[in-house]
Amino acid sequence: MNVELQKIGDYTGKFVVTVNENDYAETVTKRLKEIGKTHNFPGFRKGHVPFGQLVRQFGKEVKSEVLNNEVYRAVITYIQDNKLQVLGEPIPVELKEISMEQKDYTFEYEIGLAPEINVNLADVTVPYYEIEVSDKMIEDEDNAYRERFGAQVPGEEVDNKAVIKGSIFELNADGTVKETEDAIQVIDGIIAPFYFTNKDEEAKFIGKKVGDKVVFNPAKTCNDNVTEVASMLHIEDKNKAAEIKGDFEFTISEIIVVKKAEHNEEFFTNVFGKDKVHNEEEYTAAVKERIAAQLAQNSNMLFRFQSEKILIEKYGNFDLPAEFLKKWLMLRNPEQLNAANIDEEYTKLIPVFKWELIRGNIAEQLKIELKEEDVNAFAKMIAARQFAQYGMTNMDDSVLEDYAKRMLADKNTRQRIAESVMEEKLYNGIKAKVNLDTKTVSFDEFKTIAEEAQK
Repeated sequence: MNVELQKIGDYTGKFVVTVNENDYAETVTKRLKEIGKTHNFPGFRKGHVPFGQLVRQFGKEVKSEVLNNEVYRAVITYIQDNKLQVLGEPIPVELKEISMEQKDYTFEYEIGLAPEINVNLADVTVPYYEIEVSDKMIEDEDNAYRERFGAQVPGEEVDNKAVIKGSIFELNADGTVKETEDAIQVIDGIIAPFYFTNKDEEAKFIGKKVGDKVVFNPAKTCNDNVTEVASMLHIEDKNKAAEIKGDFEFTISEIIVVKKAEHNEEFFTNVFGKDKVHNEEEYTAAVKERIAAQLAQNSNMLFRFQSEKILIEKYGNFDLPAEFLKKWLMLRNPEQLNAANIDEEYTKLIPVFKWELIRGNIAEQLKIELKEEDVNAFAKMIAARQFAQYGMTNMDDSVLEDYAKRMLADKNTRQRIAESVMEEKLYNGIKAKVNLDTKTVSFDEFKTIAEEAQK
């Protein structure tokens, strides 16, 4: 089999592949014999079908499949061996009619050739905004930790974190307690007003004390969520719960509030782990460091966006094989793309194509490669973040290892993590090579900058 690349224009070419019988005959014979061994044929024992019968029944189909696979594989191998920078995928010039009589063939494939790019990261300046950790941020984070690791104790009045116990009685339209047989009355009711979606309903309970009566509307507390109404009023029939729109009276019998944890050794261990923090000064520093790490994710996301935009503006002044790419896009997405809309859709994708070429050049320069230890470390980081969402900030390394292992056992999850690792390596490499114009800003200033950048 011979593969030849013929250049048609600056960014387009054509592969011409010549095939003779020796290139495919052995594979066709092997495939036909496999069919004979695995298929049932009337009048023949499995594995004893005459080869001529297999040729007559399956020969054309098998030959066509083998030829297409072998030729396409040869083209891809040529691209890889010659380190060709291509766009899209090879497109057959025409569909060949395969017959059992013809022995030799010539196949042709169109291809889009990528322009030559040479990115010099040292010649690029990108702004980087470090977000200042304010005293208010540290105070809010400290309060969140103290509440998370605090204790539930009886309270004197309802605050914005209180859980309330008491009786819930249905009211008539005139505001009196309904006493008919079908009246809804819950003796052991329990609610958490801070979970109400309607803040006006929540406000009715704030500041109230044991023995106080509060008129509220259960349906309004949750935007008519039938499941939540049924749970609050102990109703098994959800159809009945869906009909409830009126007011109820809640008589408070018990208020449970959160007593914030004190700053002591047990608290420091709960927040940061054993022997990580020993005193108030170290605690404040550790809280600040953790907040800074969280804010850095925002800084890095904006850096990615701006670096991509700046690099495209600086190095994206090149042409693309537009007609080839349009044809390739329509073949890939026949349900969404057609002759009527391809010009508009292609215009939207030009920056995507250009960035893929630029990032490919950068990745090659930086010699970015995927290592198993990087994938494992990233999976553990994801696991740690997921546990942290539920307040579990100090999980043992063995737990994170096990959780990461189970995540990576799923092929799709592993693929997404691997792509994220490569993405992070790319942008970390860019960040290390470009000139950073670093500025420290407040979080509000950062939000304004980010909004303006994305316009």
